[in-house]
Amino acid sequence: MAAGRERRAAADTFPARVKKQWHRARVGLRRSAVDYFRGDGSDWIALIGLMLTVPVIAATTMANSVWCSPAVLVLPIVAGGLLLRPSSLLALYAAAATALIVESVQLGPYTQGPSRVTPGVVLVVAACGFFGLLIAQFRSRVGVPWRRGGTMLFDLRERIRVQSKLPKLPMGWHREMALRPAGGQSFSGDFVVAARTNGGRTLEVVLTDVSGKGMDAGSRALLLSGAFGGLLGSLPPHAFLPAANGYLLRQDWEEGFATSIHLVLDLDSGDYELYSAGHPPGLQLSAGSGRWEEKSAEGPLLGVYDGAQFDSVKGTLRPGDVLMLFTDGLVETAERDIAEGMDRLTGEADRYVAGGFRGAAWHLIEAVAKDVNDDRALLLICREGPTAPSH
Repeated sequence: MAAGRERRAAADTFPARVKKQWHRARVGLRRSAVDYFRGDGSDWIALIGLMLTVPVIAATTMANSVWCSPAVLVLPIVAGGLLLRPSSLLALYAAAATALIVESVQLGPYTQGPSRVTPGVVLVVAACGFFGLLIAQFRSRVGVPWRRGGTMLFDLRERIRVQSKLPKLPMGWHREMALRPAGGQSFSGDFVVAARTNGGRTLEVVLTDVSGKGMDAGSRALLLSGAFGGLLGSLPPHAFLPAANGYLLRQDWEEGFATSIHLVLDLDSGDYELYSAGHPPGLQLSAGSGRWEEKSAEGPLLGVYDGAQFDSVKGTLRPGDVLMLFTDGLVETAERDIAEGMDRLTGEADRYVAGGFRGAAWHLIEAVAKDVNDDRALLLICREGPTAPSH
């Protein structure tokens, strides 16, 4: 009992209380900072910091306006447009306006010498404030802080990349995919979803081209890739494209159509089926004849009308055979029709026969459609022959 009373007495001393309050303040400040940079907390820390810079800049300007001109006040205003909410931004603007008035009074009329508060300085500061407020209002309406916007875009890009990753294939098979968005952007309207179904015996791959290109189609491609990935393997192969068509129709997008090709490949026998929804045909290289053959399935575009029917075409990949699937951006341009583009693609692909098409997908896009301002995707499925390099 006595020991307990002594501990409580020690805890109630003035230094102990100060230490406890200091610890709570540090923890609260750290939590507020973490919440702020996550985009979840208040912006009071940034507001206080920027408000303190305004009088410092004003004092420096009045002390030496040659090295610190009145226009330097645009710095906290620009930073505020990126960091603060619109309501907090107005308080910062009021402080900046007050600082300009004080500087104008202390430095004197601009007609009496250089480095004064001129009408041009006022216009520059006001213009920066106006655009900063527009940015803050847009950010507030979207609900994504600037410090999380880049991270979110990076995360979306990585999700598309991971969803487009092809599964590993058993010995004797090789697969490659290359995707190049329009204009060198990070987002594309072309995407792939793939899975091994039927106990791993079957490879199902869906290559889709969403209407539009680049960033314009990237958001719809992300949504569709998630939906198609959920449908793949959950439905019989013949029911996949009808279900995907119904999903697009329910979205009611103004530009809501897409082309798609669905490969169902038996990894034991090499037999496959191709289902198409308005997509360019696949190309199969026969190792026996050395010729390329078109594999065209029948079906309308996705998202055009309900009750669409999709008929398949069948084939077999024998040892040494290759199947190429691609989007129209690779073979069709305003100056070149699809037949000419496919001839050029097969001509370039013949150069990779001896090497088993390893590393060929990206090089084929570079050779056939390097500078095309459209999304391009190419998928290669190779059944290795007896003399092909090991997987």
